[in-house]
Amino acid sequence: MIRELHEKLRAGEETAENLTQTYLDRIDEQVNAYIAVDAEGALAGARRVDEKIVKGESISLLAGIPGGIKDLIALNGVRMTAGSKILENYTAPYDATVTERLKSEDAIIIGKQNLDEFACGSSTESSAYGMTRNPHNLEYVPGGSSGGSAAAVAAGEAVWSLGTDTGGSIRQPAAFCGVVGLKPTYGRVSRYGVSAYGSSLDQVGPIAQTVEDVAIVLSAIAGHDPRDATSAQSHDKDYHEMIGGSIAGAKIGVPREYLGEGLDDGMRTAYFNALDVFKAQGAEIVDISLPQTSNALATYYVIALAELSSNLARFDGVRYGYSGDAATAHDSIADFYEHVRSTGFGAEIKRRLILGTYVLSAGYYDAYYKKAGKVRSLIHDDFKKALDQVDFIFTPTTPSPAFKIGEKTDDPLSMYLEDVYTVPVNLAGVPAMSIPIGTVDTGDAVLPVGGQIIGKWFDEEGVLGLGYAYENSVK
Repeated sequence: MIRELHEKLRAGEETAENLTQTYLDRIDEQVNAYIAVDAEGALAGARRVDEKIVKGESISLLAGIPGGIKDLIALNGVRMTAGSKILENYTAPYDATVTERLKSEDAIIIGKQNLDEFACGSSTESSAYGMTRNPHNLEYVPGGSSGGSAAAVAAGEAVWSLGTDTGGSIRQPAAFCGVVGLKPTYGRVSRYGVSAYGSSLDQVGPIAQTVEDVAIVLSAIAGHDPRDATSAQSHDKDYHEMIGGSIAGAKIGVPREYLGEGLDDGMRTAYFNALDVFKAQGAEIVDISLPQTSNALATYYVIALAELSSNLARFDGVRYGYSGDAATAHDSIADFYEHVRSTGFGAEIKRRLILGTYVLSAGYYDAYYKKAGKVRSLIHDDFKKALDQVDFIFTPTTPSPAFKIGEKTDDPLSMYLEDVYTVPVNLAGVPAMSIPIGTVDTGDAVLPVGGQIIGKWFDEEGVLGLGYAYENSVK
């Protein structure tokens, strides 16, 4: 889609201003994919692109193409809430690195997209600014925490989006909404200017309708950033120019631990149909094992919530953001902190902060956090051994299709299990992408499902190439 729109802009068949207005007009309050819309800034940027075209200047593939970014990524001069009341009056005074890089390409940023509060959730129901709904059926969730980013692309409210992925928060909503979502290798994309959840797990990545579009956006945002201490010394690449080759002879691993109890029958059928597509193109399917899979979810929630507790300690009502009810008197600074955090944070954040603080507390650090770190090393080793045997690993993205709004809100454990196939990837730091592999009839609705392609560290081009081959074979 991006390449076709680019050619229309260059040929004068479309203007960036008109294209941007078209996407602005599509924004649907029922879907609620956006928290803030910057129509004025987007249209001004589009007009600058049109002026360049009229003058005969060259433009990038992303120039004039409308998209949006998750609302925990800084966009200078625009409100940045992270989906939380505690940041309701905060306006970002600078751009995140990924935002800077998109602006340097003249990409059009329509606005900030909805999310679970501070990226904590699997359904985008915990946002302080209203839930996002799945465009395929408004009674179902779009997934989370990047639900607004995936829903915007699926609803035609953005050509591309940026989400963040701590334990599946790009791939799971991409699967639920029937679009493509990539979590790059940890360190491939800068986290500077992105509100942190789990600092050793978070990664920014693109969501779009096609694999090529995801590759184009990744090309714009990836690369080393000296402002991010976790940024890898990786080189800029034109990923969209590196896809399209044959996958004949590629070895694709199928981990037996991902195909057991809990996998929906319709999801299982779609998954094995996708494997048949790869086999028809000459790929070799190899049975593999990831023995620590059963320990990944518990390990993830210990590490992620501990890091969340540390990262969110800064939100105390003193320096910036929500300061509580001005009419409320406080007996002490501790009383003030308690008031701000108890009224500023939602229920899910409070649950996770309590758990995260607990596992870091004296007497429990060794029993939980330190032990989780050791298991994380074992999970990393699992992937290293598996990826020494095969080129890629292919799994279902989720155990089942999207669930109904409200279905899991009273059962946090059931909600957390939605991440069972995605969290091992973040613990290992490898790249992974969800691609649409069909639909499942739930009886009430026909909903899209996704398959997850996992690659070797820093082999985003390989992951994209395999996804591109699948996508073109089922068109």
